[in-house]
Amino acid sequence: MVALGAVIAILLGFALFYGLKGKKKSIDSSMKSSENRTCKSDSGKSTDIIIVGAGVAGSALAYTLGKDGRRVHVIERDLRQPDRIIHLVTDKHVAADCVSDIDAQNVYGYALYKGGKSTKLSYPLGSFNSNVAGRSFHHGRFVQRMREKAASLPNVRMEQGTVTSLLERNGTIKGVEYKTKTGEKHTAYAPLTVVCDGCCSNLRRNLCNPKVGIPSCFVGLALENCKLPFANHGHVVLAEPSPILFYPISSTEIRWQNLHLSCFENCYRSPGTFLLQIPHELQTAFISATEKGNMRTMPNRSMPAAPYPTPGALLMGDAFNMRHPLTGGGMTVALSDVILLRDLLRPLHSLDNAYSLCKYFESFYTLRKPVASTINTLAGALHKVFSTSSDPAREEMRQACFEYLRLGGVFSSGPISILSGLNPRPLSLVLHFFAVAVYGVGRLLIPFPSPKRLWIGARLISDASGIIFPIIKAEGITQMFFPVAVPAYYRAPPVK
Repeated sequence: MVALGAVIAILLGFALFYGLKGKKKSIDSSMKSSENRTCKSDSGKSTDIIIVGAGVAGSALAYTLGKDGRRVHVIERDLRQPDRIIHLVTDKHVAADCVSDIDAQNVYGYALYKGGKSTKLSYPLGSFNSNVAGRSFHHGRFVQRMREKAASLPNVRMEQGTVTSLLERNGTIKGVEYKTKTGEKHTAYAPLTVVCDGCCSNLRRNLCNPKVGIPSCFVGLALENCKLPFANHGHVVLAEPSPILFYPISSTEIRWQNLHLSCFENCYRSPGTFLLQIPHELQTAFISATEKGNMRTMPNRSMPAAPYPTPGALLMGDAFNMRHPLTGGGMTVALSDVILLRDLLRPLHSLDNAYSLCKYFESFYTLRKPVASTINTLAGALHKVFSTSSDPAREEMRQACFEYLRLGGVFSSGPISILSGLNPRPLSLVLHFFAVAVYGVGRLLIPFPSPKRLWIGARLISDASGIIFPIIKAEGITQMFFPVAVPAYYRAPPVK
């Protein structure tokens, strides 16, 4: 279960963007024409859906709903290209042309390093088409391409503005109040408002229980003009005190990312020791990048999905659900949610009955759980397993995970298929997680068990349980493993 927030191999198809082969427009011209389209928001009739935020989730949702004929009004705080160090990869629902012009790099697996040893882990792609691969790229370039796709549709209006509040009447969200880029106050009305304004959302407090955890910060640097030891693979170094990630973001750049700021601080306190943990092919480029000082930091955030079903509104993306960035699963979850919501909305000709629609959307929260919870649980568990500890049992678990993946066969393909999103099944995750723990116990007891080793083995199993079960409990055991037992799973579309 190697964790790399760099790249996730997902099936690249056209489920979301299939058939769009039209002329390419520049992002500026597309959005300018989009903003100039009339939208009688005050009437509440000319807009079907308001989307707050045009990041990955918002722009993808705007495009797919617009393609289905919905009249969509997107309000984004800043339509300039984002400049963030977060890496994302394409999902099985994203068209290849969204990454074709941004110098995205194909990724076919991971290389894992620990204690001078390394192993290559490939995605299990044998049953997929030859065009299936992971992609890594500049986050901002990808978001702009997604926005361009959305703004190119005649029934999608994309506007720059800051949403200040949701408009509520008798317990139902009727629309939003926002300020345009010139400072003018406006209101927009629609039967459904989808809030996906990111990890720092100021609107989610009325739509969910926002228990945001910030356990640490991560730091990133761009390394230039160097080659990874294993081409077209993300690299994970199980360094101390936390993992280090390397992955290509363009044909000339490699992103170095560490998931704990203290590790980067160790670089300055003990540069020789720190560099020894980095593949020697990258050491010169790393030193050069640190000397330039173009370091970026960002908090690690996590937040379980705990929605308050609200008529007229829905939460999506990082505004709704976040996980540790170690596995880079945020995009996978967001785009999976986009496809699920699209499919739920397709049978509906009218969105005017807010209360019936709210009841129907309870199925959205249930149906998304197996995929989202698997990725969330994996991210949280791997963060704890891969971080160093003074506890001998925890260190044995860390070593066992590395050795387990080196076994190859199902011992590597199974965990990698979960990580990549190709097999996001909760039961498979739990089975492999405890298989690692049992493998660690076996390493301790063979060839000659001792009382000390028996004690460490017992604590290893106990620690493994203490890592994964609290995460599963927070995600919801029934919805995660037995969604068919939840009544909302069978919600039928409301009848007008």
